[in-house]
Parts: sequence; structure tokens; C-alpha cells
Amino acid sequence: MYTNTGKRMDSLAIADNLDRLSVTVLKGVGARVAGRLERLGLRTVQDVLFHLPLRYEDRTRVVPMGSLRPGDQAVVQGEVELAEVHFGRRRSLLVRIDDGTGSLTLRFFHFNAAQQAGFRRGAGIRCYGEVRAGPLTAEMIHPEYRLIDPAQPVTVEEHLTPVYPATEGVHQLTLRALTGQALRYLDAGDGYPAVRITDWLPEKLLAPCRMTSLQEALRYVHRPPPDASLELLAEGRHPAQQRLAFEELLAHHLSLRRLRFRGQQTAAPVLPGGDGLVSAFVRSLPFTLTGAQQRVNREIRADLARPHPMARLVQGDVGSGKTVVAACAALTAVEAGYQAALMAPTELLAEQHYRGFREWLSPLGVNVVWHAGKSRGRERSLALQAIREGAAAVAVGTHALFQQEVEFARLGLVVIDEQHRFGVHQRLALRDKGRAGEQRPHQLVMTATPIPRTLAMTVYADLDTSVIDELPPGRLPVQTVAISQERREEVMQRVRGACTAGRQAYWVCTLIEESEALQCQAAEKTAALLVTVLPDVRIGLVHGRMRPTDKEAVMAAFKAGDIDLLVATTVIEVGVDVPNATLMIIENPERLGLAQLHQLRGRVGRGREQSSCVLLYQPPLSAAARDRLAALRETNDGFEIARRDMVLRGPGEVLGTRQTGEMKFHIADLLRDETLLAAVEQAAAELLACCPENVAPLIRRWLGDAVHYGEV
Repeated sequence: MYTNTGKRMDSLAIADNLDRLSVTVLKGVGARVAGRLERLGLRTVQDVLFHLPLRYEDRTRVVPMGSLRPGDQAVVQGEVELAEVHFGRRRSLLVRIDDGTGSLTLRFFHFNAAQQAGFRRGAGIRCYGEVRAGPLTAEMIHPEYRLIDPAQPVTVEEHLTPVYPATEGVHQLTLRALTGQALRYLDAGDGYPAVRITDWLPEKLLAPCRMTSLQEALRYVHRPPPDASLELLAEGRHPAQQRLAFEELLAHHLSLRRLRFRGQQTAAPVLPGGDGLVSAFVRSLPFTLTGAQQRVNREIRADLARPHPMARLVQGDVGSGKTVVAACAALTAVEAGYQAALMAPTELLAEQHYRGFREWLSPLGVNVVWHAGKSRGRERSLALQAIREGAAAVAVGTHALFQQEVEFARLGLVVIDEQHRFGVHQRLALRDKGRAGEQRPHQLVMTATPIPRTLAMTVYADLDTSVIDELPPGRLPVQTVAISQERREEVMQRVRGACTAGRQAYWVCTLIEESEALQCQAAEKTAALLVTVLPDVRIGLVHGRMRPTDKEAVMAAFKAGDIDLLVATTVIEVGVDVPNATLMIIENPERLGLAQLHQLRGRVGRGREQSSCVLLYQPPLSAAARDRLAALRETNDGFEIARRDMVLRGPGEVLGTRQTGEMKFHIADLLRDETLLAAVEQAAAELLACCPENVAPLIRRWLGDAVHYGEV
């Protein structure tokens, strides 16, 4: 029994709840270990209890060696038959053990003489590891083991063994010991006084879902009994895990709801907007706005006319016309006497927005300026001056727009494109640029990567959501086929046929390497080859390492029809609109994510002619790559693509690493736990109504220092 009253009792004297009890009260936690635990976010005993296992190992029984199959993870016990050093490609120590039902070989690549000497013939041994097929017998490579006296009984574990997220200097044994001590506080046993852990969810919230208590759920997930279903636990679907996942999703949802409430208490400029600029702009367009665009325009206009900051997410599939909607919003701000800023994640996309806005808005007398990190000299100075003095009605650029040197005269609206590519703090910094006293600008967030609607309820609970779910009339779905690189010659002739018929095409080069230089070299090499094979086709090249003026010239020539085939890296993923381009070839599509492939494909099919996309893959394909390409062949629906992308990659990657890096989950999984989201939304409303004082500590329990992540 641990009786260090000096350390523990002093802490208990000032802490009646585990969220206020320092982790240093636990045995074995001094200043150095506490510093290491800090890296895992473990500062209190409550933090230890909410540091949840990643997976479990079954060490509760000894498995006969004769019943083992490759892939099993098991505890085995037997006697050493022989130990010898094998000299192959890598020197290894092989230890043959037997238990009477079968034999097993233990293989060690890292060993010393003392270790080798311990494996004497007849010695008893117990080990745990993963079984693999071997040349003579089944094998375990570097198993955990200990030598035992065969005559003495050795106890097995009384519960499944948890495996926790760890960090350098904090071993699994340490984490298991600490959680064991923390659980004793819940039980008030072995000299551990009872210190409360508060269940912030009232019984009436849990009863309809038939959920267990918080204490029971914590005990179960840290120490599952031997008969617990490993399959359920591995999938995260055990009722104890679901109880905790529900609470964690609720904490995230409440943090965003609280943010929305704060936004509603904040002042923003009222931008009623007349009909002059917006109507003139819409009349100047060579097409009619879709019903969905008109609906979203009305929603945005109503938001801008209110005295509180708009926070609206506009989702729309590729080619649905989000940029036109953003331009209407910007003109509403300009007509009310304010500035608008549009921020895009890459220079290429920002350049394309700038060219589009300048072409649309300049005839209306609206001054559009450009500002990015690469802006230099007089151009940069003039842009900064125009923004500062208010001569620039609309500023378009990259994250450079929120740098300290940029000062807006009267910023009323911030538009952020491809928002998941930005870090939260970047978006916050741009919004703060428009702070005038207590006022903050309105914010419009756009994404061409649709998020499944149920997921958006939780991830974007702080935003109103508009969906442009209608494509311009007359557009035909892009026909997508997957063709092996072995038929490359056939594909090149297909390109020749399209170009001879007066159409244009893209040839997109991708590389598995992240190096932009290597990708550009690949594009240059491909372009040179195509020039040789297709001498009668006018071929252009664009990639990320070209000077902006050169890129712009090539893109302009392609748009004007002076180039038949554009060879490019994935820089043309978004923003390029050439209705006459009806064919796209994507090399090595197996190396790209499903959402990126869908974005690329969206560059064709923008006119009224039938368009095609050829996925020129390198065989053999992995199972995951086959699934991605099959999804692309089977549907053109961006929301369905997003759903399948989540199934294949998980929501973390789909939403963007920067964003989800701010939104970490301990046990919840947005995809797996989608069925909980409706109950979470209802529980949030009920908790705010009946127990608003419980909201802040619940958020703090699960989000800790990350509670500020939603300040946008």
C-alpha cells in the first residue's frame, strides 16, 4: 500500500475532484516523469483516466502451440529445445521451444551473449508476440518473454492488456501502472481515498441512449475482463467505448456551439447592399445563375444585413459556381462602402481568382488588387498602399494577406477558399485584420471538397452551411475509364483524335515523391515525348516552378485555344475553366487521393460536349488503389466521392491535416460514430438548457488547451 502522505494528502487537501489532482500524487511520478507525461497532455489524475487505449492484447490465457495460426497474437509457454545463431542475410538467434502440442521458433535479430546463454536446453519460457509463418515452424520475431521455473505456477493477466499512446521515455508498463493507480481513486481502495470524478452528463441525457455511467465506462476500457470481445473493442463499438465517444463528440460540438453563440454577441458591420453592383455583375455574365446559386446568394445577403458576423460555409461540387457566389458577396460589401478580401491556399489558385475577379469587377469600376508572398518592389508597395487607404475595394491573395504589414482601411468581408487547407490560426489572423473596435468582419468559407452532411453538423457546428447542389444546365457527366500504362500508345492516339476534332485536352503528371522539382521534371519529360509522338498537336507546359507571368501566358493561350494539349502537374487541380477541354489523362492516379482525383477530373466536362477522363495507372494496383479508381468510375457525385474517401482514408485526411491536427479525438471516430451525431446535437441543446454550468468543464476535460481551436 502506498502511504506517501506528504505528497498525496497535501494534494488531496486542496483537490476534491480528479481534474484538480496533480499527476505527481501517483507513485513513481517525480518532476522528470511529470515532464514526460506533459508531452502526452497528462497533468492531472483525470487526464490519466482519459488517456485511452489504442488497442488491446489478450494475455489472459496460455495458448497451445499446436493451435497457433499466422496472424495470432498469443501467450505461449514451453521448454527450450535448442538455441543457435543463424547466419543468413542478417545474423539472427533462433530459439526452438515446445509445449507438447507443437513447437515454435523465436527469432531475435538483436541479442547479446548473456541473452543467448539464458536459452539453455530445458529452460522454461513464457512469451507473447505475433505468430508468423516460418520455413520450418511458426515463428515469433522479437517476442516479449521471460524465463520461468516450469515447476512453479505462473499467473496470467486478469484482464486484457491495454496499449496506450506513448512518448519517448514513457513505457507501456509505466502507463499501465499509472492508470491502475488512477482507477483506485475511483474505487477508494487500498488506502486510496475517494476523490470524485464528475459525470457532467445528467442521467436524463444518457437514459434514452441506455448508456453506462462514466466510472463504469472508464474502468472497462482500461481493464476489460478476459471475456470481453476483442473484435468489438478493436472496432471501438463496445458500449463502454461508445459512452466515452458520445461524451467526446458532445464536448467538441458544444465548443463550436459556444463559439457560434459568442459570434452572435459580437458586432459586425451591417452590409445591406443595393441592387446596383450585384445586378450589373449578374447581367454581365454569359450564363444564367442556377437556382442553387440564387438561393445561396439570398442566404449570404441576409447574413450580411445583420449586425453580427456572418459565419457561413458554402459547399459545392467542382464546377458548381462557388466563385460567382463569392463575387456577389464581395460586391455587396463594396456597395455598402467596405472592402472584401479573398484568401486562397496556393499562389496559383489565388492568381486564378485574381484574374477572374479583375475580369468580372473592373468593368463595374471596382478596383481589385493582388498581394502574395512573392509580390515584390513597386507592385507590392502600391498594393499595400491601396489596401491601407481603401482604394482597393477587393484584395485577393494568399496567406500573405494577414501579415502584419497589411492594413485594411475598412474590411467588411473575408472570403476563404479551400478552407481546410488553412490552419485555424491563419484564418483567425485574417479575420482580426478587419477588427474595428468591437466589430469584426463577416466571414464566408468555401470548399470544393464536399463534407458528408451529418459530419458537417459536428465539424462545422459553428458555421451555417449552404450547399450549391446543382450544376449549370446542359452539362453531361464525365465518363471515366481506367487504362493500364501498357496501353499508353493507344491513349496518345486518343489525344490526337480529340485535338484533331477541334477539342482540347489535359495530360496531368504525378509523382509519388513530394519534391516539386521532380514533379516538374516529369512534366517536362512527358511534354517532350508528346511533342515527338504528336507533332501535329500544339502542346503547352505548365508547372509550379515556372514564373507566374510564364504560367499565366500558357494558361491564357490554352484558354484562347492556341494550345491543344496542356501538359501539367497537379497545379491545375482547381480554378481552371476551359469549356472546350473535353479530355483529361491522369498519369499514376493510384498515387493520388480520391478527392484530389475528383478535383482534377472537374477541369473537364465544363461545356456542353461529352467529356472523358482516362486514369492511366501503373499495374499492379493495391486493393486501396483499385477501390479509389472504381469509385471514380462509378460516380460523379462529389458528396458520394467524399463519403467513399472517408471510408478509404478516414475523416482526418479528408478534412485536412492542419484542421484535424487542431481537432484531435481520444476515442471518437467521426466516420464510425456517425450514428451518434444526431443524439449529440440533441444532447447539446438539452445540456445548454438544463445545466449550462456543466458545459465549460466538459469541454475542458476533452479538449484541454486545444479549446481555442475553434476561434474562427
